[in-house]
Amino acid sequence: MKIGCPKEIKPQEFRIGLTPHAAREAVAHGHEVIVEAGAGRGAGFEDADYVSAGARLADTPQEIFAEAEMIVKVKEPQPAERAMLREGQLLFTYLHLAPDPEQTHDLLASGVTAIAYETVTDAQGGLPLLAPMSEVAGKLAPQMGAWTLQKANGGRGVLLGGVPGVGPARVVVIGGGVVGTHAARVAAGMGAEVTVLDRSLSRLRYLDDAFGGLLRTRYASAGNNAELVAEADLVIGAVLIPGAAAPKLVTRAQLSTMKPGAAVVDVAIDQGGCFETSRPTTHEDPIYEVDGIMHYCVANMPGAVARTSTIALGNATMPFMLALADKGWRAACAADPHLLDGLNVHAGKLTNYAVGRALGIDVVAPRLALKG
Repeated sequence: MKIGCPKEIKPQEFRIGLTPHAAREAVAHGHEVIVEAGAGRGAGFEDADYVSAGARLADTPQEIFAEAEMIVKVKEPQPAERAMLREGQLLFTYLHLAPDPEQTHDLLASGVTAIAYETVTDAQGGLPLLAPMSEVAGKLAPQMGAWTLQKANGGRGVLLGGVPGVGPARVVVIGGGVVGTHAARVAAGMGAEVTVLDRSLSRLRYLDDAFGGLLRTRYASAGNNAELVAEADLVIGAVLIPGAAAPKLVTRAQLSTMKPGAAVVDVAIDQGGCFETSRPTTHEDPIYEVDGIMHYCVANMPGAVARTSTIALGNATMPFMLALADKGWRAACAADPHLLDGLNVHAGKLTNYAVGRALGIDVVAPRLALKG
């Protein structure tokens, strides 16, 4: 199979969909790999690294999209990239379709087959291709929140860990999954007073056992959410419903109860965000203010640490990428129901129920898509 990897064109996105190691593995499996020249530099990989792995360089993305049978990326295809997709081509990347009707309709119109990293599952009910970036984003969230809280950035001027004689910042993490766990670990490690909210009592028990006295846990009821948000210096939104739009758990009215200059970091922004006032931002212009509250809503947070993120993502995606290339997408998905869960679009039909509910689009069962 011809596997193509273009340079990411989303603003300040420095990751790349294929590492040189992944390219080498694909070539060893008998596949042809085409990488856009310069695509890996943001992650610290030079063109020579790909050439030595057996890949061929392309001067333009048009060349890659025209030749490749499978396109491997990191972020959702941008409008210019969607215009180059064609019927029968396989797209393997993050999509986040639920809050993005324009992208969804473009993919349906293209006839492409699109498998989304974020909805591939595993036998434990986890999301193995989302997990590495959730880990990165979770660890970055307190770091970015601490920066947003600095007075020069419009924040309260509060140091997350405090100092002797001055108490630490209060950090509330909404969601105790992968993102929330890593966010809580880093925030607590920075010396903050951390509370994690979740609706799963078993998850709260796990966090309580794992962290002991380093953090507090509370059940995520509307009353508890409102009480803790009002007291917080920093709120980190870390909720996820696989494939679906994120629920709005903090309203604009609740922002008015927060301290002036408090900060929110919305890690769920890729799925539409979990704060009513959230809108996507970029690394170039990451924060904005609403009603005196500073918002950090960068939609590709892991891109800030592109090398770590690219390697972590490549470790997770490579086995699936090789299965798709070795067997073809139909046979690979037929053999692996967890990979089939990643199928979002095929031949003009939507195949993910959560996306269909979010956007009001009829859905074809993924198993039926395998047949035609």
